[in-house]
Amino acid sequence: MRIIKYPKQEQWSKIVERPRLDLTKLNATVSSVLADVKQRGDAAVKEYEEKFDKAVLTSLAVTEQEMEEAELLISDELKDAIILAHHNIKVFHISQRFVGQKIKTQEGVTCWQKSVAIEKVGLYIPGGTAPLFSTVLMLATPAKIAGCKEIVLCTPPNKEGKVNPAILYAARVAGVSKIFKAGGVQAVGAMAYGTESVPKVFKIFGPGNQYVMAAKQQVSLDEVAIDMPAGPSEVCVLADETANAEFVAADLLSQAEHGIDSQVLLITTSESKLEEIHQQVDKQLEELPRKEIASKALENSCYVLVSTADEMMELTNCYAPEHLVIQTKDYEQLAEKVINAGSVFLGPYACESAGDYASGTNHTLPTHGYATAYNGVNLDSYCRKITFQHLTEEGIRHIGHAVELMAEAEQLDAHKNAMSVRIKSLPQ
Repeated sequence: MRIIKYPKQEQWSKIVERPRLDLTKLNATVSSVLADVKQRGDAAVKEYEEKFDKAVLTSLAVTEQEMEEAELLISDELKDAIILAHHNIKVFHISQRFVGQKIKTQEGVTCWQKSVAIEKVGLYIPGGTAPLFSTVLMLATPAKIAGCKEIVLCTPPNKEGKVNPAILYAARVAGVSKIFKAGGVQAVGAMAYGTESVPKVFKIFGPGNQYVMAAKQQVSLDEVAIDMPAGPSEVCVLADETANAEFVAADLLSQAEHGIDSQVLLITTSESKLEEIHQQVDKQLEELPRKEIASKALENSCYVLVSTADEMMELTNCYAPEHLVIQTKDYEQLAEKVINAGSVFLGPYACESAGDYASGTNHTLPTHGYATAYNGVNLDSYCRKITFQHLTEEGIRHIGHAVELMAEAEQLDAHKNAMSVRIKSLPQ
């Protein structure tokens, strides 16, 4: 971890930089795999599963028997935890339901919106070094609440061709329609184009590595919508002299263990606390099973010492973190100053892990600075708002001439005429 003390504002752009990779070769590989899946369907997906996941598959679909076996393979305690998390996620997302109102903009002119679920959605669930069954809950639960008719899930199998049982159990709890054994670029391609087995969907959700992200962005150009552009996971922790160093270190490492390209940032107003947190990070790192991964991530990361709380907030808003943890005595006041962040955790007990699993908020969030323009997944992510309007004769009298004038000024005579013929039809 780099330590930067009292940086000048012109140094901030360097501090908030994310790790960058040369994606030229990666994008070419992704494009090639997507084209192959589009052309050859299931056969291509199976070949890539054998090549990348070392799984020889006769069928891509997860069977009902596999679903039942999975339920027997996980403990009752884990089942209870999944059910608890699902309940909280459901409660929070139900509260986001849209209630439209009919608005009279002029006498005789009424406009309104209706929220309509996306009919077919695809969920990508990573299953490699960390099978993210929690992401199943985060993505499928709001899809079910929204009313999506078909919820398709793709996740890579292990070498024996089996899907992680917790992923399957979470999928059943959350109401997933169909599950397929496919990972990486081939999974994204299968959901984007459709194959003999995997239905074509209208929008793809879910995190993944650089290849998955590149695949999502490529198919979004001409085939399907995606939830958001995203990259490796990240956290920014704000701490003052009252912060619990052990808690802060744990929060930093909880993100660092995601992957070698993850990033963590500590911003503090206390030099002594910075040293204490630094020591705690080193101590806790030694005890982590994923120490090697976390250590690589820490190389991309830094501790920053600033003079004031205002400077701390300005720097974090410049960074626009995926996760923002505020461990200060005045966290409520600082929360009011947050402009750019995916999800915010306030006070000593709101660890980022709570939001990752069971508090109820969604953990699928914008990374890589995209929090300046994107929000995380919510109920609206699964819906479209269709606008309606109704005009009466009185409405035509109120806005008709304005429409004619504006259409004429834009030299769109047919637009003008569509209104003019209605005006002429009105009784005098």
